[in-house]
Amino acid sequence: MKILDRYILTSYLKTFFSVFVILMFIFVLQTIWLYIGELAGKDLDFVIILKFLLYFSPKLVPLVLPLTILLTSIMTFGNFAENYEFAAMKSAGISLQRAMRSLTLFILLVSATAFLFANNVIPAAEYKSINLRKNIAQLKPAMVISEGVFNDLGEINIKVDEKSGNNDQYLENVIIHKKSPRRSGNFTVIKATKGELVGSTDSNILSLILRDGNYYDEIQSNSPSGRLKKPFAKSYFKEYTINMDLSGFNEVDLNEERYSNSHNMLKISELNQTIDSFSTSYNEEVQGLSRNLYARTGLKSLNKDLKPTDTDTVRDLEEGILPLYEPYRASQIINLALGNINGAVATVESKKAELTMAAKRLNKFEIALHEKYVLAFACIVLFFVGAPLGAIIRKGGMGLPMVIAILLFLTYHFIGIFAKNSAEEGTISPFLATWLSTLIMLPLGIILTYRATTDQGLFGFSALFEPIKKLLKKAHIMGRNEKD
Repeated sequence: MKILDRYILTSYLKTFFSVFVILMFIFVLQTIWLYIGELAGKDLDFVIILKFLLYFSPKLVPLVLPLTILLTSIMTFGNFAENYEFAAMKSAGISLQRAMRSLTLFILLVSATAFLFANNVIPAAEYKSINLRKNIAQLKPAMVISEGVFNDLGEINIKVDEKSGNNDQYLENVIIHKKSPRRSGNFTVIKATKGELVGSTDSNILSLILRDGNYYDEIQSNSPSGRLKKPFAKSYFKEYTINMDLSGFNEVDLNEERYSNSHNMLKISELNQTIDSFSTSYNEEVQGLSRNLYARTGLKSLNKDLKPTDTDTVRDLEEGILPLYEPYRASQIINLALGNINGAVATVESKKAELTMAAKRLNKFEIALHEKYVLAFACIVLFFVGAPLGAIIRKGGMGLPMVIAILLFLTYHFIGIFAKNSAEEGTISPFLATWLSTLIMLPLGIILTYRATTDQGLFGFSALFEPIKKLLKKAHIMGRNEKD
């Protein structure tokens, strides 16, 4: 390696690692603020909190690494241009491409490392992170009760509108669905205007005291006619206490790993296998729905070889078949047809929601697959955006380069977010959504590299004003000729 290559690479690496550490620290702080509610007040060891942050950090790399490459490239090449080092290189016959050669090899190495990191480290960290979060959430079930949604607490599902008190022990508008080991379903419902959680650190029993409420219990009848009446028992109470055993919740193994169904936990080979399986299942569901709807029409058993020869019969059939039947029989046919149509519509509506969820799930797995390739390619593209841009603006340091890098990266990032959200809904293909922001940056990198190589400015304003100047000059000459 020549002295010039060593100098350029050393300057770039110093800035690269400094920027990467700073940005990673900023994003980790954001993570702490984002998940502070899950970590605070649960008597967690400092080691567990560090382990949580360690597991969560790898998923930040797809954000931090492209921004680091873009910002470092602008800063490094901006310093070279600002200190007239590029002018000295060009006077010695060294072009911009020659100066970027050692850094290009380094970026290719970083891209390959990023691909391996995205395929191996990030899925493993996601697997560890989700399992640790699930286990932390079970440490104290009283703190897991969220407002406005149903929360699973062992033998009950509970929903509250509002929590208050120093420890959120007072509850407003409580709805409880009690589970029964003998029958599945929500047959017992308890509603109360107020509730209170009473417990002790020395006891594994948590008492839920409900006040001013009603107790509903659906009675299961053995006869079909009795079930149609939907009998139930209702009682009013001023105070009702439910005791919950927390011994099973507090004995949580934080290293236990039970959850492995997230799309972010899988490698490329596993994603390909899962996508193939989901695609096959989705197609079978669609084909099964089409066969079911076709069978409902009764076209299979319809006799299509009828050829009436009587002209009166043909004339009657042109007016419909209902006039051929008695009114009572015709009304039965209409009711039967309406029933079949309503049944088909209900089947389509229920299947539509099911197939929509299946399509979203399949799209998420396809997006996760392409994201592993995009990360490596984005590192290369953003380098060829940042390096010539720094040479053009001729400004180093953390001022203008930081502003330009953040604006470019936010544009890149937001385009990717909007495209991926659209892909999950099925508006565009997952492939296009994942690659869209990178493909938009690719021509920008080509244009900037060309302009930096040919010593042109950031924007060619002369090319815009040249046709206007020609028109004005031509009009001036024509005016002079008219006067002469």
